[in-house]
Amino acid sequence: MAAPVPPAPPSPGGLVLAPFRALRYAADDGEELASRTAPPYDVIDAAGVTALEARHPHNAVRLILPRDDERSPGSRYRRAADTLRVWTADAVLRRDDRPALYVYEQTQDGHVQRGLVGAVALADPDAGIILPHENTMTGPVTDRLALTVATGANLEPIFLLYEGGGAASRIVAETVTTTPLLTTTTDDGVSHRIWALTDQERLAAVADDLYGRRAVIADGHHRYATYRRYQADRHAAGDGTGPWDFGLAFLVDARVSGPQVHAIHRVVRGLTLTEAVRRAGTAFRVKPLDTVGDPAGGYLLSELAKAGQDGHAFVITDGRAAFLLTHPDPVLLADALPADRSAAFRQLDVTVAHLVLITKVWGLADTEDVVGYQHDAVTAIAAAASTATPAVPAPGDATPASVADGAAASASSTSTAGAGVAAPAAAIALLLNPTPAADVAAVAAAGERMPRKSTLFTPKPRSGLLIRPLDE
Repeated sequence: MAAPVPPAPPSPGGLVLAPFRALRYAADDGEELASRTAPPYDVIDAAGVTALEARHPHNAVRLILPRDDERSPGSRYRRAADTLRVWTADAVLRRDDRPALYVYEQTQDGHVQRGLVGAVALADPDAGIILPHENTMTGPVTDRLALTVATGANLEPIFLLYEGGGAASRIVAETVTTTPLLTTTTDDGVSHRIWALTDQERLAAVADDLYGRRAVIADGHHRYATYRRYQADRHAAGDGTGPWDFGLAFLVDARVSGPQVHAIHRVVRGLTLTEAVRRAGTAFRVKPLDTVGDPAGGYLLSELAKAGQDGHAFVITDGRAAFLLTHPDPVLLADALPADRSAAFRQLDVTVAHLVLITKVWGLADTEDVVGYQHDAVTAIAAAASTATPAVPAPGDATPASVADGAAASASSTSTAGAGVAAPAAAIALLLNPTPAADVAAVAAAGERMPRKSTLFTPKPRSGLLIRPLDE
């Protein structure tokens, strides 16, 4: 006789953010707390792990990015679980007495972001309640799942955005006028304040306001995929409903107090600026820009922003010369952009950058070994400059026509692998305008995914401030 099939995980009828009892550091103010926190796991490199470990023996990086014991390969997840258990037993971390939604405020360079941290009810993307806008990869999900199973906790929140302006946002605004539960400023200059919202009437008002809304994942696609994988595994094991039907989330009203939106720039390898300009001239309007005295790219980004108000615009540079690309050929756009995708997807700058400029015009493979990503223009330009070869006329001496002519001549004289083909080490920076949050939401609402690394939302929620044990 066949074994009974476990019932499918429950599907919420709307957006549900449930109160929970957070596990928090006993040190809840100032530098003592800041030294224990960390950025999200996926923005910390190896040097960052070492630096955070050195800042404090109880830094959260030991939970979110544990190391293997040198004598026991593959032990990192067990070590994270042991660390969490010891810190809890030793009162390094303490559990709040009452379930709460936590009002979380971050201030960075005068910008204020506020939202609610709670346990969000998990939903299939097809339900249209929690919408992803990026695809995920197996490796990070497998890693985060192993960490979740070992620790029995949501160690970091995902970052959700919604269009609100209702009771939930009003209650958040009222709450921040009271004395916070904790406050600290981290070394990146971001100030953090948290309040516990436990009043049942207010919690009910928040629940009623949120239920009919939908949220977009701003950051944490792999963590959300991990939540759903863990949920499916627990239900397949016959464990039924439980805390695994929810995941730790920071929910922010993008309309009222949302994040800052930044572009993620590209570093395109295998092409000199000379050849990139020549090929771009066949499909875009090309304008030289002055890079003198602008190593940080401030002027380039300013010109890019102005040009972007009238349509698709990009800046390409090798750190020595720079060019503005605008007015892509409409015929090429119609040919290169898939007709079966939504208008929201086709109109994105990042879509045009990948499907038109990189793939069609430059003839390059859109793979991670060819297209790299940098979160700021300075780093992107520096990466390109380290491989640049002087090839194009100085911007003050160039016109669009002479640029194309000069580029073609230079390419023919400098190529090492055939006409116009760059040595593999060559690279250029491709600078983009930020993708508006509304455009991200529109693509997600259409059930589609954006090109990878399309948008950076800041500030990100700090890891270690609020942990959700999966025991209730």
